[in-house]
Amino acid sequence: MRPGLVWAPLAAFALLFAVVASGLFRPADRTIRSGLVGKPVPGFALDPLLADKPGLSSADLRGTGPRLVNVFASWCAPCIAEAPQLLALKRAGVPVDGVAVRDTAPAMRGFLARNGDPFGRIGDDRASAVQLALGAAGVPESFVVDARGVITYQHVGYITPADVRLILAEIEKAR
Repeated sequence: MRPGLVWAPLAAFALLFAVVASGLFRPADRTIRSGLVGKPVPGFALDPLLADKPGLSSADLRGTGPRLVNVFASWCAPCIAEAPQLLALKRAGVPVDGVAVRDTAPAMRGFLARNGDPFGRIGDDRASAVQLALGAAGVPESFVVDARGVITYQHVGYITPADVRLILAEIEKAR
């Protein structure tokens, strides 16, 4: 028997240990991405959640230049955290539309009064049908939609101040 062969099982164990340990210290990205990026927005028509703001349909997203569609809810804590960034995007000229998931008009009025209102339209997605059709796994999630109604970018999670530049760049790419 060769002297080096004695160490082979130990070397194999060390290699296996290194692979497992690296997975523990650098876990895989578990973000669920929509399969619709690069594809047209699925057809939908949502009634307005609020009487003074129009609802949202897939037809509203075509022919109007790039825009941001934000899937959110008044009961969502990260949605509160992203509200200032949505207002900053609106001030920068980005049209922002909302898909309100499982929400009520009184709760939404309070949310907008406390956090500001960047939305041109808010559709009432009581059954989460549009949220799921877009491939959004939760709230908040945002989608950049170009003038042809094609989803060009998906932002999973709330938009942080550092993400505003990225969203603006994605809006420019969608022009």
